[in-house]
Amino acid sequence: MAKTKKQLIIENEELHSRLIETEETLKAIRSGEVDAIVVSGAEGEQVYSINSAETPYRTFIEEMNEGAVTLTREGIILYCNQRFAELVNEPIECVIGSYLNRFIAPKDKSKFDDLLAQQTHNKNDVLILSLLNTLSLKLSFHLLPSYLQGDNFILIATDVSEMKKKENELLELKSLLEQRLVQLKDLRIELINAKIEAKVENNKLNDTNNKLVKEIARHKLKESELKLKLKHKKANDDNGFIRTKQQGDYTIMKKRP
Repeated sequence: MAKTKKQLIIENEELHSRLIETEETLKAIRSGEVDAIVVSGAEGEQVYSINSAETPYRTFIEEMNEGAVTLTREGIILYCNQRFAELVNEPIECVIGSYLNRFIAPKDKSKFDDLLAQQTHNKNDVLILSLLNTLSLKLSFHLLPSYLQGDNFILIATDVSEMKKKENELLELKSLLEQRLVQLKDLRIELINAKIEAKVENNKLNDTNNKLVKEIARHKLKESELKLKLKHKKANDDNGFIRTKQQGDYTIMKKRP
């Protein structure tokens, strides 16, 4: 039985509606908005999961405490998890597609670029650098096998700001201790020099004292010699003269006839 024009129009509209619904379903599946499909069959409704093998891995990456980045050799961010976006303090949609070195402090940019240029498939590197927001990150580079996304590699970013802060505090303490050691060394040298000077002065005093003792002994010897001479002279004078009278403090002597 031939279908009327009206029936054909209705059937065409139904087919068009089903086509639109099918396209929307396929679009939802492609965009990852659908986790499973319910299909009605002879055995009733069946649930088919469309999660791929990478779904648990992707969930782990999204929930991990470290930042995760897929990076090209040119330093372009192809993908990052939410944690990395939080570390650089920007929305995730602004981070993906941008150059990673724009988040790095100027003093560390050349270090990052040099390491990026030296990456090989046989080598993984770790680099600690500062971000513009004063955070310090430890970046672990892991190159993907050549059969996965060409020369791209994964970057794991760990916030080590607290560790870096403690390290800087220890360096400052070390510097302070070194200054104190230098000061103590200088003070010790000053004390040694003062001790040497005191010893030299003490030796000088001893030498001077010895000289004075010798000089005093020499004067005493001379004094004894003078006293002895005077005694002999007095004895000789008494033998040649006689006392006539005493006049005040003087004794008048007269030569014997």
